[in-house]
Amino acid sequence: MFEWSGETVYGTVTWLNLLIAGLCFFGALLLSKLISIQLRRSLKDKLSNEHRGMLIKIVSYSIMIIAILWIMPMIGLEPSGLMVAGGIVALAIGFASQSIIGNLISGLFLMGERPVKVGDLVEIAGNLGTVEDIQIISTAIRTLDGLYIRIPNETVFTSSITNFSANPVRRFELAVGISYADDADKAIAIIKDLAADHSLILINPPPQVFVDTLGDSSVDIIARFWSPTSEWYSVKMELLWQIKVAIEAEGIMIPFPQRVFWSGSGEKADLPDSID
Repeated sequence: MFEWSGETVYGTVTWLNLLIAGLCFFGALLLSKLISIQLRRSLKDKLSNEHRGMLIKIVSYSIMIIAILWIMPMIGLEPSGLMVAGGIVALAIGFASQSIIGNLISGLFLMGERPVKVGDLVEIAGNLGTVEDIQIISTAIRTLDGLYIRIPNETVFTSSITNFSANPVRRFELAVGISYADDADKAIAIIKDLAADHSLILINPPPQVFVDTLGDSSVDIIARFWSPTSEWYSVKMELLWQIKVAIEAEGIMIPFPQRVFWSGSGEKADLPDSID
């Protein structure tokens, strides 16, 4: 029944050798998947998503490389005999695909330096979004409006990276304009009291509230606060509305731009003398 298994396919390789090699390859593939699933479950609470994903990839690739090296003699391929030919082919491929090699090397440097990690809010090469995956060749981010962007790692490595999640706290700034007729010290006290009562505004570094400029239509007050990075945007929006409501409740007006026009008709208006 299995007489065909001993027939030679090429050289000294028989159908049985090819069958065993195929079973070994798919067995290694299955083993790699099972170990990856087990590692993902067992390390869920022990490692970050980035470190867990990197470890799983290393283990998975290692299993497949070992399996291929083990299978090669079964199908008549000696690893030692392929090293010279592989070196020549690698040299040719290197010249033909320099960008891929550059992305590969850059990916290894990024994994070692770790300027970003999965889940960080970053701006890379003008693209603002959350890092979703870091591969050997490219990095994937999801923009704030839901777009998926794949950036080659060479671009990531050579570009300026702004990581908004690297620090646990972040400063934000609010600008509030009040009328010249109103009390600026009172407005500043109101803003400071609101910040002191907010549970997510940090005491250290302390808030800063001060008159910044004397504008055309308003006295401009700048308020700077620190809050947890994960909450800064919602705190900013909430506090801005609270400031508006509080200063209006105290009778302080938030002015709008005004312009004064003189008409050419009628009596001549009294204008100040020109300054020499």
